[in-house]
Amino acid sequence: MTIATNLGFPRIGKHRELKRALESHWSGKSDARALVETAKGLRAEHWRVQRAAGIEHVPSNDFALYDQILDAIQLVGATPPRYTALESEPLRAYFAMARGLQADGVDVPAMEMTKWFDTNYHYIVPELFPGMSFARGSDKPVAELREASALGIRTRPVLVGPVSFLLLGKMHGASPIALLDRLLPVYEALLGELGREGAEWVQLDEPCLVTDLDEAAKAAFRAAYERLAKVDGAPRALLATYFGALGDNLALATSLPVSGLHVDLVRGRDQLDAVCEALPKGRVLSAGVIDGRNVWRADLDDALALLRRIGDARGTDALFVGPSCSLLHCPVDRSTETDLDPELSSWLAFATDKLEEISALAEAVDGRAPEEIFEKSRAAKASRAASKRVHDPAVAARLEAATADMTRRKSPYAARREKQKALGLPLLPTTTIGSFPQTSEVRAARAEHKAGKRDDASYERFLREETERAVRRQESLGLDVLVHGEFERNDMVEYFGEKLEGFAFTKNGWVQSYGSRCVKPPIVYGDVSRPTPMTVAWSRYAQSLTKRPMKGMLTGPVTILQWSFVRVDQPRSSTCRQIALAIRDEVADLEAAGLRVIQIDEPAIREGLPLRRAEWKAYLAWAVDAFRLASSPVSDETQIHTHMCYSEFNDIIDAIAAMDADVVSIETSRSRMELLEAFATYRYPNEVGPGVYDIHSPRVPAASEIVDLLARAAKVVPVERLWVNPDCGLKTRGWPEVEGALRNMVEGARRAREELAAGGAK
Repeated sequence: MTIATNLGFPRIGKHRELKRALESHWSGKSDARALVETAKGLRAEHWRVQRAAGIEHVPSNDFALYDQILDAIQLVGATPPRYTALESEPLRAYFAMARGLQADGVDVPAMEMTKWFDTNYHYIVPELFPGMSFARGSDKPVAELREASALGIRTRPVLVGPVSFLLLGKMHGASPIALLDRLLPVYEALLGELGREGAEWVQLDEPCLVTDLDEAAKAAFRAAYERLAKVDGAPRALLATYFGALGDNLALATSLPVSGLHVDLVRGRDQLDAVCEALPKGRVLSAGVIDGRNVWRADLDDALALLRRIGDARGTDALFVGPSCSLLHCPVDRSTETDLDPELSSWLAFATDKLEEISALAEAVDGRAPEEIFEKSRAAKASRAASKRVHDPAVAARLEAATADMTRRKSPYAARREKQKALGLPLLPTTTIGSFPQTSEVRAARAEHKAGKRDDASYERFLREETERAVRRQESLGLDVLVHGEFERNDMVEYFGEKLEGFAFTKNGWVQSYGSRCVKPPIVYGDVSRPTPMTVAWSRYAQSLTKRPMKGMLTGPVTILQWSFVRVDQPRSSTCRQIALAIRDEVADLEAAGLRVIQIDEPAIREGLPLRRAEWKAYLAWAVDAFRLASSPVSDETQIHTHMCYSEFNDIIDAIAAMDADVVSIETSRSRMELLEAFATYRYPNEVGPGVYDIHSPRVPAASEIVDLLARAAKVVPVERLWVNPDCGLKTRGWPEVEGALRNMVEGARRAREELAAGGAK
């Protein structure tokens, strides 16, 4: 019989129970035992939900308190030496690695964090060094297997594959692959133990198989899996790939001595025939035919046709049906969405719906098609095709009329820079990225207003008071370019989507971004336009409170696209250009309102890169074009900023330069300015704000740390073109640590001016 399977389930809980438990623990309101019990309860609930939906191979060890790669770091004993003092407290060490720790005489920064392939999920980057040793550091995969077994549920443990673990890490001076022989004994022992505990299958995630691999990496895959295949009593291994097609790694993946291979047939649909031909007979083919990264109800007839092609080519005795990737990237349960209109809701599928789709397809392959769910799929497809809410002729006409001239500023950067000296900024000007703490009072006021318990006038009065307090705090701290704090905004994408046509919103469609940070992506279902100004009133008000420059704060078109669930009936590039035109209107209105500094955040531009380098050029062409279309209607005197964070930018530095922002701020603090290496070889023409402290940690940096990082930056960027700022917005932090950190940042900038002023005043 065909097996219904799943690669992973969302961790956060139907009502974000994990988020609340984590934040309660971090704040000291609850102890570790309460957190562990909440996690245990969530795991049990998720296993039962999957089993009840008809999933036969239910994953375990897909749950993480913070991140699955961080779990793997502890599992294989790759905890960096600076956390040695916390060895006796594994949970405290775990969170110190994720968030940093500054308490009880301990002061350690967090590990580096970056994007998980081309998603908005963030993972903790393994810190590797030549000659390091590995040893089992936790019992988590075995413990969770036992936990599920005690509930009467047989699970398939999920492990990050050894080669992808190394490739996703960083090691200076040599390739991480050199550590493979040292790492494999940990995996060998673990597989043997899982087998003895009764695991019949184990899932080894090797997503790096869908990326460009050199010969050394390919050899590492062969060596690793030849060794793991020889472990006595080990479970059968399902090698899981996702986020794209295997491409030139197909022969490698299908030759590895594993019992099954999972492939993504949503993003890598065209690889199906080649996979069927290359995979040896008798090996299980796990077909990822349900989209694990979007929220649209599947076309089940189309998916079933794919599965029948597999049946015709290979038979169905060794066929698994599953999602394209882990459902981690989807909201949990659509049943909580009581406010969505019935038509739109009928188009959607969240994680629990996707489980039903997987189960239905597995049954249909075996001739037991559940017609009700297939009819829902057909009805949704027909409804979307016929809906008048999807297409707007005026948007199509405007897009058609857009010209290349609309993507160019009036003058080159050098001329603009001279005119922007009128802003009166010092050498090493200081600023922040945009948001300030969303305190419990701010969140409560927003909730009261949304629920109708606070009227519009009262809510606006509250927001004005919060904005003025933020402005006065910034003036007191000595910041040079101010922001209004964004107290009226819920999320940097959701806020704009709520004011644009073509977007829909959920009430509980939360997705984990990292740790306890959850986002609620908008759903782009139709053509996008801007009916009225979105930010102008608040920016104008904030500028009226101060004589210092105030930044207008916008989210860029690529980020709005990338951090939304996007329609699939037209190219992503077309949707992005529609969003760019809407943001362009806002940029023009902000300038007309007196704002002379406008920031258009694009933290997702690197994240959106295709996983194969051969496809980069086409993507970067339309992504850069969209940013320029949004940012170019202003005069030379108006300074355009952009911000990017938690991604590697060195390999796309020329595309960042092509965006032609006057100032780009980037995350560099966790990597100790490593991301600025590209500036040593590429003469970046405009201004740069390297993030000098990590806002995702509650740790307050010393002023001396800021001076040190700025000195590093000044070696590769002329000091007269350097800015000083945190590495991201301050929304998730508390005011005491924010004020402490910014005070030290401003002091660090002052000291650095004295030490680096040889280049002259700005």
